[in-house]
Amino acid sequence: MDANQPIGVFDSGVGGLSVLREIRALLPYEELLYVADSAHVPYGNKSPAYIEARSLALSEFLLGQGAKAIVVACNTATAAAVATLRARLPVPIVGMEPAVKPAVNATRSGVVGVLATVGTLASSKFAALLGRYSGHARIVVQPCPGLVEQVELGDLTSERTQSLVRSYVFPLIEQGADTIVLGCTHYPFLRPLIQEIAGSDVTLIDTGAAVARQLVRRLEESAGLCPPRTAGEQFWTSGELAALQVALHSLWSETAISQALPKE
Repeated sequence: MDANQPIGVFDSGVGGLSVLREIRALLPYEELLYVADSAHVPYGNKSPAYIEARSLALSEFLLGQGAKAIVVACNTATAAAVATLRARLPVPIVGMEPAVKPAVNATRSGVVGVLATVGTLASSKFAALLGRYSGHARIVVQPCPGLVEQVELGDLTSERTQSLVRSYVFPLIEQGADTIVLGCTHYPFLRPLIQEIAGSDVTLIDTGAAVARQLVRRLEESAGLCPPRTAGEQFWTSGELAALQVALHSLWSETAISQALPKE
């Protein structure tokens, strides 16, 4: 494995750009490859077998592009597929995990709220996570159908988005949560709205920065970090190219250019 090879990142859609942002901040010299599986978004209402198959297909595509490591920038895909990816693929695989541990450490009221997709909350991986930390705080979970789709549309502030966020955040606040975990990579793009609705006394926590740090550790153990150079990003989508282009301009950069994922 060559340190100059790129890093591959994938998500069900554009949510993983929140993780890509943290990776870029820590690794300015790495070439980054990002795949948005937007033809299949959201993953939260798909079966584990379906998500596993998609995750394998996307990972194999990234390996074909020379990826020296793969980041599964999706909590639902991590829960469904990360064990299989690690067993089958020859590169480091870094996954996501809702930030329950730091939230438990941060809470003052003893109540932690978790906003996540239906698929993440229903997974055995999340159940095991709750089992490890539920004795240290009361953990209240809230499925959030519809929020991923709003972010995919680049609709971060409309009345519909505000209504959805209120309907998911208020029950957590009413139960005493003073710390809320953003348990989906799409949700950090809604952080300003969630914070406004939850109030300034509520702490919001996501795992993007921790995932970027774990990626650095894994690269140092394997292929190594790329030496200083000019680096950029490449983007692909399995969905509508124009839709990803709009989202990239809104959530990443006005100069970002995307391309269609090859048909399977």
